[in-house]
Amino acid sequence: MPDGILRLRILDVYGDFLNEKVDIFLRHQTLSDDPSFRQLDAGRIIEIKNLNQSPQGLYRLEVDALSYQAVSQFVNIASSGATEKALTLPVDHNKVVGVEFPPFGSLAADGQTLLANSSQVLGFENKSGGDLYGALDDIRRAGFLNLIAKSARTRLTNNRTVLSYIQELTEVRGDRFFAVVDAALHGETKNAVVDEIFHSVDDALHTPPPGFEMVDSYKTFDHYGNLQLTFSATPDRSRWQVDMDIDDAQGFEHIFQVIRNIGGATHPYDIHEILIAYQEIDPGYRLMLHPVAQSARG
Repeated sequence: MPDGILRLRILDVYGDFLNEKVDIFLRHQTLSDDPSFRQLDAGRIIEIKNLNQSPQGLYRLEVDALSYQAVSQFVNIASSGATEKALTLPVDHNKVVGVEFPPFGSLAADGQTLLANSSQVLGFENKSGGDLYGALDDIRRAGFLNLIAKSARTRLTNNRTVLSYIQELTEVRGDRFFAVVDAALHGETKNAVVDEIFHSVDDALHTPPPGFEMVDSYKTFDHYGNLQLTFSATPDRSRWQVDMDIDDAQGFEHIFQVIRNIGGATHPYDIHEILIAYQEIDPGYRLMLHPVAQSARG
């Protein structure tokens, strides 16, 4: 009987064990050996024994969990000793039952100032500051926090952050926001191309607001979860706006090696998982899951 051992750690994006049951499927790539295990406790290291070993130890490993997206990777079982493997499972945004948001007063100063200066946001007119923040639905608020976290971490060549140039929100969506900006942001973003902070991209899919015309668009060089700034301006270039979004660019599938692409528009909860797992940027809110899954995260 084969005596290969796999020691498996199944984690969330914070590096914590999942506190729910998982199903594990192993499929050997050449031999007839496809063991499966259901309802295993993922709150600790899972040890699987009696596996084939190298040079015939290559399996495809699939892990399914109730509140997370299924992930699949190859694993080669070592010829001696236990093979250690860690898998990070991103939250399935369809399984989120609530969101724990930080209070307005704990937001970064530039984020608070931006909300305080925004009293004519589409659909939220005459609200600003904490009132505006509280009026945003979960999807919009999550998207906003993703964007201010990412733009606060994106520094230009003059050492100012992108966020520091955003003056007033005009519209907030789950995957982007539109805002009035200091005209200097456009010049500084162009300068940042030389230092490979941003690069120019096609703006054909973006539509400028009434009274503005499209100028150009830029993205950061991140492989996954890159910040995109699409600029528009009045014909005399006296007023500038930006359409800011975080582009998934299929990164969700590549980073986590999820099995099923849920599809649709970029979801802010997916961006949340990318920012934390890949860029070590925490937008500050927590995705609340089924009570059993949630208890491990506090």
